[in-house]
Amino acid sequence: MAKYRRLWLLLIAIVGVTFTLLGYFGAEVYRAAPPIPNQVVSANGDTLMTEESILDGQTAWQSVGGMQLGSIWGHGAYQAPDWTADWLHRELENWLAIAAQEEYGQNWHSLSGQEQNALQYDLKTEYRSNSYDEATDTLHLSERRTRAIAETADYYSRLFSNSPELQSTRENYAMKENTLPSAERRQRMTEFFFWTAWAAATERPGSDVTYTNNWPHEPLIDNKPSAENVVWSIVSVVLLIAGVGGLIWAWAFLRKEDDEDPAAPVRDPLSTFALTPSQKALGKYLLLVVGLFTFQVMLGGFTAHYTVEGQSFYGFNVSEWFPYSLVRTWHIQAALFWIATGFLAAGLFLAPIINGGKDPKFQKLGVDVLFWALVVVVAGSFIGNFLAIAQIMPVNLSFWLGHQGYEFVDLGRLWQIGKFLGIVFWLVLMLRGIVPALRQPGDKNLLALLTASVVAIGLFYGAGFFYGERTHISIMEYWRWWIVHLWVEGFFEVFATTALAFIFCSMGLVSRTVATSASLASASLFMLGGVPGTFHHLYFSGTTTPVMAVGATFSALEVVPLVVLGYEAWENWRLKSRAPWMENIRWPLIFFVAVAFWNMLGAGVLGFMINPPVALYYIQGLNTTPTHAHAALFGVYGFLALGFSLLILRYIRPRIVFDERLMKVGFWWLNIGLVLMLFTSLLPIGIIQFVASASEGLWYARSETFMQSELLQTLRWVRTVGDVVFIIGALAVTWQVVKGIFFPELRPAETIPEEAAPERA
Repeated sequence: MAKYRRLWLLLIAIVGVTFTLLGYFGAEVYRAAPPIPNQVVSANGDTLMTEESILDGQTAWQSVGGMQLGSIWGHGAYQAPDWTADWLHRELENWLAIAAQEEYGQNWHSLSGQEQNALQYDLKTEYRSNSYDEATDTLHLSERRTRAIAETADYYSRLFSNSPELQSTRENYAMKENTLPSAERRQRMTEFFFWTAWAAATERPGSDVTYTNNWPHEPLIDNKPSAENVVWSIVSVVLLIAGVGGLIWAWAFLRKEDDEDPAAPVRDPLSTFALTPSQKALGKYLLLVVGLFTFQVMLGGFTAHYTVEGQSFYGFNVSEWFPYSLVRTWHIQAALFWIATGFLAAGLFLAPIINGGKDPKFQKLGVDVLFWALVVVVAGSFIGNFLAIAQIMPVNLSFWLGHQGYEFVDLGRLWQIGKFLGIVFWLVLMLRGIVPALRQPGDKNLLALLTASVVAIGLFYGAGFFYGERTHISIMEYWRWWIVHLWVEGFFEVFATTALAFIFCSMGLVSRTVATSASLASASLFMLGGVPGTFHHLYFSGTTTPVMAVGATFSALEVVPLVVLGYEAWENWRLKSRAPWMENIRWPLIFFVAVAFWNMLGAGVLGFMINPPVALYYIQGLNTTPTHAHAALFGVYGFLALGFSLLILRYIRPRIVFDERLMKVGFWWLNIGLVLMLFTSLLPIGIIQFVASASEGLWYARSETFMQSELLQTLRWVRTVGDVVFIIGALAVTWQVVKGIFFPELRPAETIPEEAAPERA
């Protein structure tokens, strides 16, 4: 411990300070969340809606897919509108139309410029003024605004039904017919949409910005970036440059010379251990990984096609049972399941190695039980999603067994609990192999860091239980991003880095000192930006300026370690020449090199593109976000999970020889397909939308008129090319794993070099 004391103290201090910031400003999210009034009343005293009815509307929205059908406050799917921005603009236009008739007896568009300016001034004054009375917990609305709300609500009630006059609109939005059959629940949902738009248009008491920091861009009421937004955007860019410069200087002047690479062993040390029963049982995990991977990739193409044929798949109307909101839910959830399964399998493979090459008692039974528990959770959550979105499931069970409505945590709460218990059980299985090893003499610093990351993965998924079905959406967003950002992008990143370092160290390819020091330093960098950087997802989710300041400042630092990942890629790549037997794991190594590349491009470049507040102000909810998401989620964690799977396959099937043709097709077509998907379709669409959002407003950039323009339709069709290339690559990798599991001795043993077919006891 002594030689790593400074690195440990630095990591502990960073974790302590950053989680303090996350908790302290998390309390600010609770305190400053936009109020949901106990009652909303009109000028003549009629009660229009209540807190309970607004929350009923929130649950109705969740039951139809929530964030998988359009978005709220910019978070969700991208084909249908952002309901907040769309409602706000429609209500404003209705108000102006009503005012033009009341004031001048004319149509709005017939008024002179001076008359229109006068009404727009009144519009801005009424909408930005805060008429919420905290003492009585009542929101007061003018009679004119009450009429505008009623007209807007009528449009949405018809849109989410099967009204024939809006059928083409539903098709363009990729909505199924009669999305929400209950007229009463449709009415409640319109009240929730109204409330999100009210928060976006109404200034906080004592402030000149709205509850959502003036988001979305809406010129009619002068919703534009605040001064704080611009200031903290500049600060984030300056900090990024300073952070990159500081890292390079530290690298050049402060780091000590690396230890000499140890002499590579004559034989792969991992092959000297007899395969344990629990390791042999991991084959079914790999099949689950590639099975869900293939399912997810196919669904990705299906989902993307809905953006050009909103209710059909090449002429076949399939939206009644498999609408866009459902297949997009399955697409995202399948990705999370197979990637997580790949990581769990990697841990379970390492546990016996850490334990000296032997299984703890009943370890294989635990591995088998965990696998079937995963299968039950996957199947149960998918069936629940289907029943909820089809509106078959009873309303009171939808959140618990069907669909939570929140992107990345869509699975019903019961299945979420099951997933958490499975991860905790995995943690127990891991600790049964790790704890005895920690008690042995010798340098255990790298193992201690690996243990810490395993514990964090096992426990931090529980953050998803700090909100419920009727929790305020600002508070829900705070905890949701603990899972999506902190759990996935933080602790999984540390686990992956440390696990790879442990593997290469155990192989005798890098010294323990170098592996430990590099892992501790990397963990510190990831935590420094990653923990408080969680707030960069919450700039416009009903939070205050301090949350924006912390998020902008630290999310810039997230990018700093990613810009030097080319060196990590080179370090991993050069390992292939350290020993002849490294040829056996060349393909897993190549996948790990791809991880470093996509970490730099997808998480770094494309991630920072949407990080500064002023950038995100205009592009939140546009196709720039899935550009980053695809490049980071698959490019980093997807390739990493596939690399882990191929590595495990190589050791549990010692005689396997990877099919070069299959692996080349798999690796290169996945990468080329991802590049085509991003840079010929998603990013160009996002940039075109960005221009529309900055000039006209977010409502226009997501509108039916704009999204169905000929150019954007063409670009969405173009994505088919990248999707097909990607699917071919996915099928090649999947078939390689299936062949490896079921036909491990396709080549005669005598044709395999001795180093490539190590004996196993």
